[in-house]
Amino acid sequence: MNDSFRQRLKSLLGSRLTTKVRCLVRGKPLPRWGNLRRLKPFSENFGFDRGTSVDRYYLNRFLQRKANLIRGSVLEIQSPGYTNRFGTEIVEAHSVDIDGSHRPTFICDLAESEGAIPSDRYDCFLLPNTLSVLKNIEGCLRHALRIVKPGGAILASTAGLAPLIPDGPDYWRHTKAGWEVVLERLWPNCEIAVEGHGNCLVAVAEMLQLSMEELTEQELEFHDPRYPVLVTIACRKPT
Repeated sequence: MNDSFRQRLKSLLGSRLTTKVRCLVRGKPLPRWGNLRRLKPFSENFGFDRGTSVDRYYLNRFLQRKANLIRGSVLEIQSPGYTNRFGTEIVEAHSVDIDGSHRPTFICDLAESEGAIPSDRYDCFLLPNTLSVLKNIEGCLRHALRIVKPGGAILASTAGLAPLIPDGPDYWRHTKAGWEVVLERLWPNCEIAVEGHGNCLVAVAEMLQLSMEELTEQELEFHDPRYPVLVTIACRKPT
C-alpha cells in the first residue's frame, strides 16, 4: 500500500474510524465506554454520596501503618478525627485551623503560627489531605517542623490525580519526586519518606468521583507509579 493510497483511505474513513481499524489490525483492544463516556462525574462530592472517596483507601492504610507514631501529644489540621481514630496512648488531641467553625484548639494561619503554637510542642502533627490547599506552602511546612518535638513525626497526605476541591483554591499538585525536592529543602536532616498510591483504573475512578467500594481490593492494591491518586509523606524530626 503506497503512501498516497493510505492518505486517501484515511481521508475517506475519517480519523475516528481510521484509529479503530489501526487498533484492530495491530491487535489492540478497543474501549467499551458504556456510561463512562460522560462530561460530568458520577458524583459532585468525591464519591462520598455513593460510599467512601477512593483516595481514603490509601490515606487510611497509610495512617494504620504509621499508627505507632500517632501517640502522646498530637496536633491535627482542622479537627482531631484521625488522631482519635488511629492514635494510641493519646495524652492530648489538639487541632489548628484558620477557620474557627470547627472549634480548633488554635485559630490561626499555620504559615504565621509563630507565637500562637509553641515550638517543639507535639509528638506528632497530622496534615491529612491538606498540603494542596495551603497557599504559603513553604511557611506552613517550616512551621510544621518547628511545632514538632525532636524525634517527633509529621504525617501528611495530598492529592495527586484527583479533582480540584469545589469550594476554594487548590494550589499544589506535585509528584512524588516534586514533593521530595520541596521537603528535602524545607526539612533538612529529617528522615523523609514520600509515596505515591494508585494506578490508571483507580485514577479514572477518582476523576469520575466513584467510591472505593465500587473497586475490588486487588484493583486498589495494584501500584503503578505513573498514576498517583494520593501522595503520602512521613517525616521524623532529628533528635
